[in-house]
Amino acid sequence: MMNQIDLSRADLNLLVLFEILMEERHAGRSAERLHLSPSAVSHGLGRLRKLLDDPLFLRTPKGLVPTARATELAAPVSEILSRIRGVVSSSAPFDPARSTRRFVIGAPDGTSAVFLPPLLEALGKNAPGIDIGVRQILPMQGQPAPDLAWKQALTDLEAREMDIAVIPFDDVPVRFHKQTLYEEDFVIAARAGHPFQKAPGLRNYCAMQHLVVSHTGDAYGFVDVELARQGLSRRVALTVPNFAFALGVLAETDLVSALPRRFVEMHGPRFGIVAVKAPIALPRFAINLVLPKVAMMDAGIGWLVAVLEQTRMSETRKPKRSI
Repeated sequence: MMNQIDLSRADLNLLVLFEILMEERHAGRSAERLHLSPSAVSHGLGRLRKLLDDPLFLRTPKGLVPTARATELAAPVSEILSRIRGVVSSSAPFDPARSTRRFVIGAPDGTSAVFLPPLLEALGKNAPGIDIGVRQILPMQGQPAPDLAWKQALTDLEAREMDIAVIPFDDVPVRFHKQTLYEEDFVIAARAGHPFQKAPGLRNYCAMQHLVVSHTGDAYGFVDVELARQGLSRRVALTVPNFAFALGVLAETDLVSALPRRFVEMHGPRFGIVAVKAPIALPRFAINLVLPKVAMMDAGIGWLVAVLEQTRMSETRKPKRSI
């Protein structure tokens, strides 16, 4: 591991060489991509080995095979270079039509599945070189208040581990910028032709077998809180870790599940899933775009915020499907 003295003498181009060698697994092809001679690549690899105190790549008849240490370093080095490229590209005036920047957006999967399709459509038309990384983020389980449940997401934003978070959290600290993308509520999702469609009453709902989306496997959720308030309960026959998985299961079973309305409207039809009005009061909440205010000084991030806002506006103008 490099210490501060090593870093002051290090050539960061060696990290680029490491990245290319990891991709090509061949010294000759790496030399061609870098426009270097084979001897220069060999010399650079020697310096890398000394810098990182590991052989890194072993020569075999089939090419270069990375060591365990090289494999361990691949992701961190890629992340470092991605950030450096972002810094360099942001030093010039930001031009979305020509930019090749990569932005990371964190969101629960039921949320990213809603904003991502119109975002990708907008990027394809106006910014074809920009890449997007979607990072799955979830509230911390067992926390008594929303500010604690989403604390890690805010920490990751300030650490620049992601550029923007899109989360159901309103009360953000003043150092963060917040913008509502859309309002969300829940419907009961089930396969088309499910018996619950014909008799969507509360008693019948409680008699059904239920699916709950829970990345921890905890079956008790906001539906159970409302049912308990009315002296009722239900059987949760299955938990799954994400919303996309839930649609696939609902399509093949008689289970029902409370899922976000927009998510079901956008993706349910492909699975033969229909939405039925919930027979109990379920929460309604804002889905907010959140990022540090200081990050808005980055022209590229400010542009991405504006694009997300524009896709939200176009979505609200679309006629809603009947349920």
